[in-house]
This record gives sequence, C-alpha cells and structure tokens, in this order.
Amino acid sequence: MTVTTFDPMHVPTEAQSSPNFLESAHGIKSWIFTLDHKRIGIMYLWSILLSFLFGGIAALLVRLELLTPQKTIMTADQYNQMFTLHGGIMVFLFIIPSIPASLGNFVLPIMLGAKDVAFPRLNLLSYYFWLTGAALILTAICTGGIDTGWTFYTPYSTRTATSVIWMGLGVFVLGFSSIFTGLNFITTIHKLRAPGMSWFRMPLFLWSIYATALIQILATPVLAITLLLLVVERAFGLGIFDPKLGGDPVLFQHFFWFYSHPAVYIMILPGMAIVSELVATFSRRPIFAYKSVAYSSVALAVLGFLVWGHHMFVAGTSEFSTVLFSALTFLVAIPSGVKLFNWLATLYKGSISFESPMLYALAFIFLFTIGGLTGIFLGTLSIDVHLHDTYFVVAHFHYVMMGGTIFAFVGGLHYWWPKMFGRMYNELAAKIAFAFVFVGFNVTFFTQFILGSRGMPRRYYNYPPQFQTLHIISTVGSWIIATGFIMMAIYFLRSLRHGKKAPDNPWGGLTLEWHTHSPPITENFHNTPIITHGAYDYEHPDAKAFILQTQGKI
Repeated sequence: MTVTTFDPMHVPTEAQSSPNFLESAHGIKSWIFTLDHKRIGIMYLWSILLSFLFGGIAALLVRLELLTPQKTIMTADQYNQMFTLHGGIMVFLFIIPSIPASLGNFVLPIMLGAKDVAFPRLNLLSYYFWLTGAALILTAICTGGIDTGWTFYTPYSTRTATSVIWMGLGVFVLGFSSIFTGLNFITTIHKLRAPGMSWFRMPLFLWSIYATALIQILATPVLAITLLLLVVERAFGLGIFDPKLGGDPVLFQHFFWFYSHPAVYIMILPGMAIVSELVATFSRRPIFAYKSVAYSSVALAVLGFLVWGHHMFVAGTSEFSTVLFSALTFLVAIPSGVKLFNWLATLYKGSISFESPMLYALAFIFLFTIGGLTGIFLGTLSIDVHLHDTYFVVAHFHYVMMGGTIFAFVGGLHYWWPKMFGRMYNELAAKIAFAFVFVGFNVTFFTQFILGSRGMPRRYYNYPPQFQTLHIISTVGSWIIATGFIMMAIYFLRSLRHGKKAPDNPWGGLTLEWHTHSPPITENFHNTPIITHGAYDYEHPDAKAFILQTQGKI
C-alpha cells in the first residue's frame, strides 16, 4: 500500500479497483481459513447471535415457568438447568465476546487506518477456541446438563451429579479466546495506528476496547485457574473448595468474583465505547471533554479489580473488608458518571437526529443510569443485607447487562450493518422493533425491582401466590421483548438480499471506517491514511462537504 497524505475530511476519488472483502474469495474454505479481520468478525457475529437465540429461548422458558406459583411447564430440576443454561450461554458465549470479538474485530483495524490486526493467525485461532469452548458447553448440555447457576458456586458444584466438568472445561477454553483477542487488540492499537493518529486522536471506541483488552488479559487467567481447580476437585476428590474434603467454599467466591467483577467491565466498557461513537455521530458534535472520557475507561478497568468483595457482604467476611469494599463500590461510580455527564453535555445543543442507532444509545443512557444507581443501593451494606439474593439483584444485573451491553451492541449492529454488508435495512421497521424491545425490557425487569424489594428470592422454582401478578407482568414483558427481536431478525436478514445499496457514510460519521467503501475492500483502504485531525472534528470547515459527498448527496 502506498502512503499518501490523507485528510480525514477528504474522500479518495479513485474508483474501487479491489473487490470488497465479501467478494474477494468464494466458498466455505475461503472463510474457514481466512485471516481477514472483517471475515473473522462476521463469523463471530453469526456465532454469538446463534448463542443469543438459544440463551433467549431459555430465558423465555424460565419466565413461562414462573407464570404460576407451582409447576407450569417443567420440573424443579429442569428449571434449575434452564436458568443455568440461560445465564451461562448469555454471559460466556454472548455478552463477553459480543462487542469486542464481533464488532470490534471488524471495525478496530479500520478505525486505526490499518490493513488488519497485528496477529491475524492468532485472531483466527481465538475464534476456533471460542468454537471449541462452545462445543464443550454443548456437550455439558447433552450429557446431563448443569444446574449450579452460571456462578458454579461450591460446594454444590463439587457434589451435583450434572456435567460440571464439561461446562468448566468449556469456559476454561473460552478464556483462551478472550485472552488472545485482548492481546491482539492491545498490540494492534500500540503498533498499527495510521501516521498522525496519536493517542488523543483515536476514536473513543478504541480507548474502551483497549481498557477492555487489559482486563481480558489480567483477569481471565484467574477464572480459568479457578474452574480448572474445580474440575480437578471433582475428578480426583482433592480438598480445594469442598469443606467435606478440607476445602473452603468461600475461597471459590473470592477467586470467581475477582474475575467476574472486572468481567462486568469486559461487558460494559465496549458498550460505552459504542455509545460514545453514536452520540458524537448523531448529535454532530465533538465529544465533550474527550480526554476525561478516555481516561475514565482506563479508570474503570483499574477500579474494576478492587470491588469484587461487594458480592460477598453476607458471606462471613470481616466488618473492615465489607466497609472497605462498600466504599470502593461508591468510588467506581465516578468514572461511569463522568461518561454519562459528558454524553449529556455532548447532546446539549447538538443537531440530534433520531435514527435507530441513536435510539439505542439514548436507551442505553437511560437504562444504564437506572442500573448504576441501583448498584449504589446494593453497595450500601444495610440495604444489601435485605436485597441480597432477591429479584432486585436480578433486575439490577439485567439493567446493566441487557439495558447496557445488549442495547449498545444492538445499536452498534444497526450503526455498522451498512458498512459490514453494504446494504441498508428498513429504518421504520427498526424504530418499531426498538419500541417493542425498550418497552418490553422495562415491563420485564422494572417489575422485578418491586418483586425483590418485597422479598421474592431469585432462583426459586415455586413462590407465594401474592407474587403471581408481578410475575405475570414480567413474563408478558419478555414476550414483548421477543417480538421486537424477531422483527429485528426479519429486517436484517431481508436487507441482505433486498436492502438498498448503502452509501459509504450513511450516518455522516467522521471516524476512519466511514472513509472507505461499504463494504470495505480487502485491505480496507486504497492508500494508507495520514491523520491530520481529531476523530470528531465536526467543526472543521470541510466536514459538512465530506459528509454530503460520502452520503452520495453531492
């Protein structure tokens, strides 16, 4: 690739001489052995969407069972397996890899002005590790299932007759996929930035993915070793966590949450990354206080390692440690608040357009605010003792993970779909589907805050009749969410064949992925870009002309 001067407000006028990445090679073999980051991102995307389908079906079955206080459609053992299946698939196969491995793999090198990630073969290997881990989890499901919940708490997980070993090995292998992806992204950001792209000219998406990658590398080995110890204890009867064998079950909780609380930021930081891009693009303004938003991503990554103990306030830990972890929990709210208020300041007096990706960004801000505030409630010792292991915790978790990560992922999918596949979807259908998902989500999970505050425990198969009305409302809400996602699947799949051809820059963005073709050519750019402006320089005199030109309007 020749190096030419590249002004981010200028679009190359040469004709597209290279085929796009979808057309560059045909046949299954060209996909199986591809080293193209875009194709690997697409393979991740379809794989995790399939996982989302199975995890979502499990959630619907759980909600259907809870429609009545006694048995509805399944036995107690089947119920335990179903909610474990829902949690395990959603956390390990969908939410953790959803944004970094699929959307991140596709857009990160293009945003940097690079041809590919630093280690293309390692990138492909990480995808096959993901497939191997998914196959092991499927083996666990087919050989007796697992009924421990997605946290695999001991000593129950060391004694149950279900397939804990297969599930543990599956999550262990998935850890390698996460570590390799993080290593690849860190190296790519350090070494393959386009000439002129300093750290503070990078899009904020890259800052958050960088912070996420740090957590993936540092925290994932802790979970991998913990689950390996669990497998060894079950296989050989060693006394590590089981008190009957001289082990300590609380030690498992320390190990598990030392990974799993940073893992919350593996899930939420990429969502925040997408929201930063959507807010800037659809308000046509530079992100307010860019550096504070960038540094807040790193702060969340660091502080995420220090608050695992707030999951264990009732586990018998010392008074001093509970007070310390409670204070640290309040502290971690500060960088999240920085992002929230900076997004609101960016929106203030912006030229806001309400396309479907922006609707998901605004929903994220609203829902994640509720999730964050209820997290403060749970970080308060006196309140947590009452609310621990109730549906209040379930609602809080879903407002952060689904209201946060999944809404951001879906917003990012709508945003980059035209770039990935070169086709536009039906915008009206997208807005209707958004309404179903947003309304259904709040009907489902806000109801659970009320259930939890009234004392309804989570994971219970049967419940007192006074809770039935709220459970019915929550279950009906899950059907509304499902309707929205079914509509979404229909218009996305339909767009692949019948969608209008996408312009290079349908939304009017300024980051580098909008300076190449839709879909991009195999090597992303005809010439290596040289960066002379920031990623959100909408005030540049040539910005308006660039946006109109790449939208095909002039």
